[in-house]
Amino acid sequence: MYDYQLLVIGAGPGGYTAALRAAKLGLRTAVVERREAGGTCLNRGCVPTKTLLHTSEVYSAARDGAPIGIRTEGIRVDMAALFARKRQVSETLSAGVESLLKAAKVPLLHGTARITAPHTVAVTDIDGSESVYTAQSILVATGSVPARPPIPGLDLPGVMTSDELLEGTDHLYRSVVIIGGGVIGVEFAVFYAQLGCEVTVIEGLDRLLPTMDRELGQNLALILKKQGVRVCTGAMVDRVEQGPDGLTVRFTAKGASDAVTGEAVLCAIGRRPCWDGLFAEGLQPETEGRSLRVNERYETSIPGVYAIGDVSSKIQLAHVAAAQGTACAELLAGTENHTDMSVVPSCIYCCPEIAAVGITEAEAKAAAIPVKVGKCVMGGNARTLIADPGRSFMKVVAHAETGEILGAQLMCLGSTDMISQLSQAMANHMTVRQLLLAMRPHPTFEEALADALQDLAAKLEK
Repeated sequence: MYDYQLLVIGAGPGGYTAALRAAKLGLRTAVVERREAGGTCLNRGCVPTKTLLHTSEVYSAARDGAPIGIRTEGIRVDMAALFARKRQVSETLSAGVESLLKAAKVPLLHGTARITAPHTVAVTDIDGSESVYTAQSILVATGSVPARPPIPGLDLPGVMTSDELLEGTDHLYRSVVIIGGGVIGVEFAVFYAQLGCEVTVIEGLDRLLPTMDRELGQNLALILKKQGVRVCTGAMVDRVEQGPDGLTVRFTAKGASDAVTGEAVLCAIGRRPCWDGLFAEGLQPETEGRSLRVNERYETSIPGVYAIGDVSSKIQLAHVAAAQGTACAELLAGTENHTDMSVVPSCIYCCPEIAAVGITEAEAKAAAIPVKVGKCVMGGNARTLIADPGRSFMKVVAHAETGEILGAQLMCLGSTDMISQLSQAMANHMTVRQLLLAMRPHPTFEEALADALQDLAAKLEK
């Protein structure tokens, strides 16, 4: 008899969600975690980053946008307090995950896991003691770690990934150079710019957020530049050097050599699946690139070993990992999962926020899908005018013949909360006209969605 019916390796969003669902469905379950419960998202990713962004936004508003009569010249950035707040939020949520597991009677085994044989996991604790557990099914949910490309100088002191940066510092950097204009890079650019730091973003492709709708990246670049951020796109980093004035990043853009110097450098070019040392010699699973290869049931090439989240998924997002964790647990318990895994919203916490789901107009064109696009620029939206976050807009993409919603791209305040209604519409194959049946309250940011949908409906009728 096995010790557990399911042994989950990793207590991040995918792992703990899978464990809780499995336990609720009656499977005898345990979780192995070598660091804090909650994984990267709660401790070194989404949550701490958003905590810092919220704090910097409050500081920026107090410094630059306080109402007349409120004194702001005495406001200073206390980095120690800022990072202490970040740690407090993460620790509270991490403790909450532990409480949920405890309440569900799911043991949390602290240590480093190694799959030594089919159905067998060895766990080494901090003292070096090893315990061996057997399980009918093993679920790998070990996530990802920041990637470091082979660029000379990235190992110099002061060159960080998001992991090191989020550990904190006791002072505000005078200047920061960010390598990478994707989600991680632009969020930290906003954070440091709001604190008054000199920021440079270097992106190898032709625009910021290169995997998203072109207008999102272009609009964000304009907003960042107005805030004093230097944005260099189509720029390839050659090397990083230590100089008398800081760290110099040398790069090539449009065939010409250039350089920028900063007190610190953030390498934010993405993340890679993390499963180093997880499998014993002779027990190597099939891979797809650096990711573990899985089938439609999340099973790897090793029978009884499953994988979810960043370690195996093409889309590295916490909510994707959680959805896959739930689906995998339900499959193992013999029940059916109903989440539409093809509808994946994504959010970026810049200012204004960005949220997107489904396909863009350009992607539809490349796939020969006939579409129409409705758009609302939110200059006349009352809530947007009050908050004044910069140019904001909503775009909705629908099939030109059926009117079914196929995608949406929002760049406005509140977009990360509003995107779910469009995801719901896509999951249920709703049309533009069906979405327009709902009345939207005033004054809200969401009012603009009705304008975008009306614009789209008019184009569909032509």
